[in-house]
Amino acid sequence: MNDIDLNADLGEGDPYDAELLGIVSSCNIACGGHAGDSKSMEKTVRQALDNAVAIGAHPSYPDRQGFGRRSGFVAGGALSESLQGQLQDLGEVATGLGAVVSHVKPHGALYNDAASDAGLAELVAEAVTRMPGACALVGQPGSALERAAEDRGIRFVAEAFVDRAYFADGRLVPRSETGAVYDDSEAMAAQAVSLALAQRARSIDGRSINIRADTLCIHGDTPDAPHAARVVRDALEGRGITIVAPVLAR
Repeated sequence: MNDIDLNADLGEGDPYDAELLGIVSSCNIACGGHAGDSKSMEKTVRQALDNAVAIGAHPSYPDRQGFGRRSGFVAGGALSESLQGQLQDLGEVATGLGAVVSHVKPHGALYNDAASDAGLAELVAEAVTRMPGACALVGQPGSALERAAEDRGIRFVAEAFVDRAYFADGRLVPRSETGAVYDDSEAMAAQAVSLALAQRARSIDGRSINIRADTLCIHGDTPDAPHAARVVRDALEGRGITIVAPVLAR
């Protein structure tokens, strides 16, 4: 692979957004479910535009208290209404600033739940179809979310993580477990290069596993996130990999 996207989840109240937007090629902006409001959305969209970074929505279970990390927090019509409202809110902010929302990436527990729950994945995909234009859906490769996107003709962007550990079956190790989140920027860089060049990562038990990736995520709440992101980007570019967001472009 000669190019890959580098994304970050932003607008969540962390102090590194402006610095990260000078490094990544796409961002996923919290739109009120777990974090964010009209002011933070506007600020992050403006900063993304200033840095020519692709703009995406980062909707969640409507669970600000739990930061969107409580599984199955709400379902059915209530969840559908919330997701559509979150996407509409960011869409209106973006439109007002002359920007386009190019993709949607669920946050936290919603992201993980929709990977294996076909009904939930369909609900998320339905919300994406209501976005203007050809909005893409970002998620784990081989997941129920990917199948739901394919069923609805939505472009799917396979995501892998540079700062998270994986089980041997390709699932992310829960944040509650020791070693789930990397704090070593060199380890992140090594995983990023392996994912970009070979579509492989090392599982938490030491096995080499296949993970398809069109985009690589580094979380905005990772300790010293801008430094880690710069180390990751430099490592990728040092191996001849261009950091761009063509898979998210219209």
